[in-house]
Order: sequence, then C-alpha cells, then structure tokens
Amino acid sequence: MWRAFILALLVGMFAQLIDGALGMAYGVTSNSFLLAAGLTPAIASASIHTAEVFTTLASGVSHFRIGNVDKKLFKQLVIPGCICASVGAYLLVEFPVWIIKPLVNIYLCMMGVVILLRVFGINIVMKKVNKPFLAAIGGFMDAIGGGGWGPIVTSTLIAEGNDPVRAIGSTNLAEFFVTLCESLTFFILLGLQNLYIVLGLMIGGIIAAPLGAIICKRAPRRHLMLIVGALIISLSVRNLVI
Repeated sequence: MWRAFILALLVGMFAQLIDGALGMAYGVTSNSFLLAAGLTPAIASASIHTAEVFTTLASGVSHFRIGNVDKKLFKQLVIPGCICASVGAYLLVEFPVWIIKPLVNIYLCMMGVVILLRVFGINIVMKKVNKPFLAAIGGFMDAIGGGGWGPIVTSTLIAEGNDPVRAIGSTNLAEFFVTLCESLTFFILLGLQNLYIVLGLMIGGIIAAPLGAIICKRAPRRHLMLIVGALIISLSVRNLVI
C-alpha cells in the first residue's frame, strides 16, 4: 500500500508540475504513468478524477469570481460534457479490460502527438466548432483516457479564435461539473477504491503546485511540451507492446 501511495505521490507531483507549467495534461500524464504501473484503465481514471474534483472546484470558483467565465459558453459546454463524461466512465468500467486498455493507450498516444505538433506550431482544428459537440467529445475522452478536457476543449476554443481568458475560465468552471459527474459514476460502479492512490495524487499535486507556477514563469514552454509529448507517446507505446 505504501509503495502505491508513494508512486501516486510522485506521479501527482510530476503531473502537477506539467499542468502548472502548460495549463493542461495533468490527466493524460497521470494516466500514462498509472497504466504503466499496472492499474486498470477504470481504476486509474477513477483515481485521477476523484483527486481532480477538489482542484477543479478551486480553479473554477476562482475564474468565476474574477469574471473570467462567459456564461453562454459555459452553458453550451457543461451539460453535454457531463452527460458524455458519465457515459465514458460507464463504458470504461463495463467493457472488458483487454478491449479498453489498448484503446486508451492509442488515445493517449494521439494526445502525445497533438502536443508535439503544437511544439512546431501546428494546431489541428476545424474553422468552426459546434460547442456542445466539442464538449461531448471532450467529456467522453476525458473519462476514457483519464484526462483530455483541457487539451481537447480549451485548446480548440482558443485556436478557433475565442478570447483565451474567457475560454480558459469557462472550460475550467465546466470541468468541475464534468469531473464531478465522472467521479460519481465511478463511485456508483466501483465504490471507493484505492483511497491511498487518490490521496497520493492529491497531496503530490498540492506539494508541486507552487513549483509548477514558478516553472510556468521561467521554463521554456516549448521544451516542456516536447518532453511531455515524447514521454506520453513512449509510455503509451510501451503499454501497447507489453
């Protein structure tokens, strides 16, 4: 148990450093490591999202209080995001692991490729995006892959030309409700499992949060994205091969 707690603590710290520096990729980074450590996709995603409920609540409330939330955009995102996140969580639990695990790793590998493409200034987005549909895809893949709401929804909205501050604030507030729905679905289907992993992720994230902010200010963003993208792809390919 203690080994799993320490592993989750270290994963939480590293993932939070990345998230604090890049503003995204906490979920996909954490999930890549937890799957490589032998956790099932459902347990890994459930643990990550349970820990994230608290961080997304703090982030969403902060953005709302200082006026970063576009209420219309928030309403377009939150309902389809919550519904499809719950569906994704249900499928992740109910489908056999041998079917789900390769699909999750393929998705994580694709997210790593997307991150690497952004290093070279390439954003693959449609010119006009239907907001509810985007939220539905983001919520579903966030549950299946243990993360992806930020890379899919926030990045697409910004690349489409939306005001970055309102895009980030609105998706952050919606993310709390999406994460809460995912966590409740996992709790109903799995119960409260591996609490020590959840606590490790939470404590590690809390410890690393201040350092993540410093890295965000000083470290070259492009180099960080290159490292994260390559790491996620390497872990995902490893999980597919083994």
